[in-house]
Amino acid sequence: MFVTDSPLIGVLALQGDVREHRAMLERAGARTLAVRRPEELHQVDGIVMPGGESTTMSKLARIFDLLDPLRESVRSGLPAFGTCAGMIMLADHIEGGVAGQETIGGLDVVVRRNAFGRQVDSFEAELDVTGVDAVFHAMFIRAPWVEKVGADVEVVARVASGPAVGRIVAVRQGALLATSFHPEITGDHRIHALFVDQVRGA
Repeated sequence: MFVTDSPLIGVLALQGDVREHRAMLERAGARTLAVRRPEELHQVDGIVMPGGESTTMSKLARIFDLLDPLRESVRSGLPAFGTCAGMIMLADHIEGGVAGQETIGGLDVVVRRNAFGRQVDSFEAELDVTGVDAVFHAMFIRAPWVEKVGADVEVVARVASGPAVGRIVAVRQGALLATSFHPEITGDHRIHALFVDQVRGA
């Protein structure tokens, strides 16, 4: 696949901050497309899976006939970026999931769903993120964390302080990137720029 300097990146538009992700991607130099149907998925150079509620998202992906095409696309090398529930969707294994919860998979990680607690436990933190030149102000909302990583997974960020110090909150494996937090609502597009560069290099 030949990818231009302005790749077309889809945002899975079943739930979550679709508009905000598109705005950040466009600031990072990409063109964007809201993806709701399999034929739209086949047009894009990369895909973003936003936050939301991971069980609902997997059910909606199944209803819209997107779950299997997403799995096939990711398995075939389509770059993908998952945030919060999107991280859960990309994980091979979930702790704290509900019976029968499906994922797209591809990331050799174990992700703990709602690890940081409920909505009232939402918080902000300064993170050192590999590939980003200064600290990133991250926002966590009912966020997961990564319990275990496989041998081929790069840890991109960990919580630096507080009761969750050392917890893994961003990972990368090949063409896949995932964060526990919501970079789309910060006004800082540097994490999206990391992904756009990843798509350009795919």
